[in-house]
Amino acid sequence: MKRNIILISVLVLTLNTLGGCGKDDGCIQGDCKNGKGTRTTSDGLRYVGEFKDGEFSGQGILTFPDGSKYVGKFKKGKFHGQGTVIFSSREKYVGEFRDGKSHGQGTFTFPDGKKYVGEFRKGEYVSK
Repeated sequence: MKRNIILISVLVLTLNTLGGCGKDDGCIQGDCKNGKGTRTTSDGLRYVGEFKDGEFSGQGILTFPDGSKYVGKFKKGKFHGQGTVIFSSREKYVGEFRDGKSHGQGTFTFPDGKKYVGEFRKGEYVSK
C-alpha cells in the first residue's frame, strides 16, 4: 500500500507543479480561464474540463504522460471531491479527495483484484 500512496503523491506533486494554470499558452481549445477547455503542457499533461480563474475547477479529466488518469472533481487546481485515479500500473483508487489527497471513503484496487476499502486520511489508508 505504501508504494501506491507514493504513486498518488507523485501524481499530486506533478499536478501541483503545473503552477501556471492561469496561463493560456497551453490552452488548445475552449476557455481555459473561466469555462470549459483543453490545456496541455510541454511535459505531456493533458486536462480537459472546467476552469475557474485559470485553474482546474469543477469536473475534469487529467491525463499524465505515463498514461495514468484522474477523472473527477477539482478545486483550485487540486483533486477535491469525488474522483477516480487509474494508474498505468493498473491500480485504481475510487473515492473522495480533499486538497489533492485521498481523504474520506474510498477503495484502492490492486492489479490482482485485492482491495482496501474504507477510510483514507491525508492520502493514507486508515481503516476498513
